[in-house]
Amino acid sequence: MTKPITVLVVDNEPGFAALAGEMLERERESIVALAATDGTDALSILEGREVDCIVSDYEMPTMTGLELLKRVREDDPELPFILFTGRGSEEVASEAIAAGVTQYLQKESGREQYALLANQITNAVAQYRTETELRESERRYERTLTALHETTRELMRAETKAEIYRVAIETAGEILDVAVAAAYAFEPTEGVLERVASTRHAPKPGEPAQTFERGEGLVWEAFSEGESAYYEDVTRENVGSGGTVSRCELIVPLGTHGVVVAGCEDVDGFDETMTELLYILAANTEAALDRAEREELLRDHDRTLTQQNEKLTRLNHTNEIVREINHGVAQASTRTEIEATVCDRLAATDRYRFAWIAASDDDPPVPSAWAGVDAAYIDRIRDDGNCASEIALVRDILESGTGRTVRDVLEDDRWAMRRKEALTYGFQTVLGVPLAADDRRYGVLMVHVAGADAVSEREREVLVELGETIGHAIKSVERTRAMLTDSRVELELAVGSSRLLLNRLSTHVSGTDAVTLEGVVDRGEDGIVLFVTAPATAEFASLETAWASIDTLSVVSEGDDETLFEVTVPSTPFLDVLRSYDVVIRMATAQDGTSTVVLEVPQRVETRSLVEAISEEYSETELVAKRETTTMQSARQFDTHLAERLTDKQFEALQAAHYSGFFEWPRESTGEDLAAALDVSPPTYHYHLRAAERKLVTMAFDGGSN
Repeated sequence: MTKPITVLVVDNEPGFAALAGEMLERERESIVALAATDGTDALSILEGREVDCIVSDYEMPTMTGLELLKRVREDDPELPFILFTGRGSEEVASEAIAAGVTQYLQKESGREQYALLANQITNAVAQYRTETELRESERRYERTLTALHETTRELMRAETKAEIYRVAIETAGEILDVAVAAAYAFEPTEGVLERVASTRHAPKPGEPAQTFERGEGLVWEAFSEGESAYYEDVTRENVGSGGTVSRCELIVPLGTHGVVVAGCEDVDGFDETMTELLYILAANTEAALDRAEREELLRDHDRTLTQQNEKLTRLNHTNEIVREINHGVAQASTRTEIEATVCDRLAATDRYRFAWIAASDDDPPVPSAWAGVDAAYIDRIRDDGNCASEIALVRDILESGTGRTVRDVLEDDRWAMRRKEALTYGFQTVLGVPLAADDRRYGVLMVHVAGADAVSEREREVLVELGETIGHAIKSVERTRAMLTDSRVELELAVGSSRLLLNRLSTHVSGTDAVTLEGVVDRGEDGIVLFVTAPATAEFASLETAWASIDTLSVVSEGDDETLFEVTVPSTPFLDVLRSYDVVIRMATAQDGTSTVVLEVPQRVETRSLVEAISEEYSETELVAKRETTTMQSARQFDTHLAERLTDKQFEALQAAHYSGFFEWPRESTGEDLAAALDVSPPTYHYHLRAAERKLVTMAFDGGSN
């Protein structure tokens, strides 16, 4: 249907303007005529409604047709204006053309002039509308390009992908005449396209799915192929699963990031300009997403480097602290000095708020040394006893033998009772490491650190190693003290477990006969050599191949009543426990599957802890007697000097000779027997034995001089 043409006819002759309007309407159905009797009346009508063309007489009182044209041109320089006058002359025509009229027509008699006038009006309005639409299209295109440029700058300033998607879709909604626009981001972990921005804030009936899974719908198809797709008429029959945006759909991939989808309700509703604009917007969006992804990777990399540098700085600081502690521990001569030194050095740094040590010998294991915190906190732990969060953590560490970390005491329900103390003393992270040496646990070192989850795994490992160093230092000073004291504890145990090798051997002798352990030679990685005497009637020969717990078994010497056996075995749990506590077997006899074992225990060792450690491995263990023994100080020093002077091989040779009766008369064993027992050649064995004898005699007669 042709759009109506509104024509304003201006003439001062009464009735002519209305008549001319009627004649024009008869000539063209599309013309709608308005009448005005002078210029002032015409201007008044123009203020109230839109007019497509003005037809005006030339000679009119007050305001001529050309004066009216000048006033109209001030508002609209292009509005069609036809001068329709009865005064015809070249002078008037020339003046009208110079003034900028669209057409000039002289009034005549008859209907033909109105047909000509209607034709001029139609042509002039058509040209005017075309030029107006062209100018509007150009202005709209310029505005669109300006919006795209501004969007591009905004996209490049956006810091996150979410912001980029939002800006792109808002721009699409502004510059495109579409029903809906949406962006879908690819989520590689889930393998789906997830809607992240839309011109519709809330889902409406017929709106597409929030996500498209692999192979689902036209959107996924376009994304997977990496090519833009235009669907002029999308129906339920051809859309498949996954839904669609609207009747007509344009899908543009954003590289590997996702897609932009625009839709309208009309079939084939996208013209070339709209398509081009969406392509430009998509290209800019993809470039912005690439830039944001690179910057995000750089930020993550910088953040990782910063975190690593911070961790390295803390680790270097921790290593410096550990070196200072090791130096202080090396100069300490007692366990108390070691514990005090460790706590003082840790608390003196800015890294740790305070530190304390709980000894394993105490029950419950409460703090025995501390620094950096007042005694009120320590008293609180001691008062709470087994109910204290700290004591529970210490017990866990002692049982597991590994370090433990409480990452945030303010968020841990087990530490709710310490919330006030944590805020008062300024700590959130608590780390505990065992003080251990050779399977012996002397206690736990606890450090309190400001901030949540403030201890890295590497720092934790360094502090665990420090705990081992402290454990070995405590072991060293206690062993030294034990060597210098003449007081020892002697424990007599009854062990009925069938796991004990001596008990198993006793079941292979008859009657009331017993099996006696004469001595033990610890050869380290080469195993342990046991010297065992049994009645002459004992049948042990077949046990070497029958029992996996025996590596070798051989006869050292045979007498009328008893036989001395050399038995090589791997390390056993019983001997491991004794080694960790520095305990010596003084006597061990087994009869009818039960052993009576006498142990010499240093004063520093808590007997209850030792017995419990043995009972954990051999449940049928009973403490029969406990008594104090006194060893001559000179003899103890002599033992120490002798162990220091002899090499391991010389000490083994001397032990083997002693336990096997080599020094008895008549000899119960020969050098060849002992060489075979120690798996060395006879000359080598005699060489080590004679060297040991020479050093022993030298110490006896020369007072320990070389």
